[in-house]
Amino acid sequence: MGRLAKRAVILALVLVLPLALTACFGSDGDRPSLMGGTQAGGPQPFPDNFRSDTLALMRAYLNNPVGVREATMADPVLREIGGRQFYVACLHFTPRETDGSYKGMRERAAVFVNGRGDRIVDRAGELCAGAVYAPFPELEKMAR
Repeated sequence: MGRLAKRAVILALVLVLPLALTACFGSDGDRPSLMGGTQAGGPQPFPDNFRSDTLALMRAYLNNPVGVREATMADPVLREIGGRQFYVACLHFTPRETDGSYKGMRERAAVFVNGRGDRIVDRAGELCAGAVYAPFPELEKMAR
């Protein structure tokens, strides 16, 4: 009975450990993303609320959302990410640094999955190539 119990425990570990590791390392962010799931399959709908969704993402993304300057945004366009098409809206803005100064313009991309804001991408150079920007005063008016 002791050997049988040990084998059962080892078998359970062999079966459960890969699932536990997949849960720990399956996402590259702090929250689950729809981008990698089956929900992102098929053609993507245009994000009707892209401005408000982008504001919500930026409020969570920026350490201090107060005092953003020179904010501009491009309307969402379909871009390929990981072999699939998603709507991406590009942003240019100058955030206030922790010391209160302004250093330089930042470029970020808001990615939309199934018509809703999913994440902000830091390295947006290739995603935002050729984007046409318009003023985005809502980003400059953010508060904590």
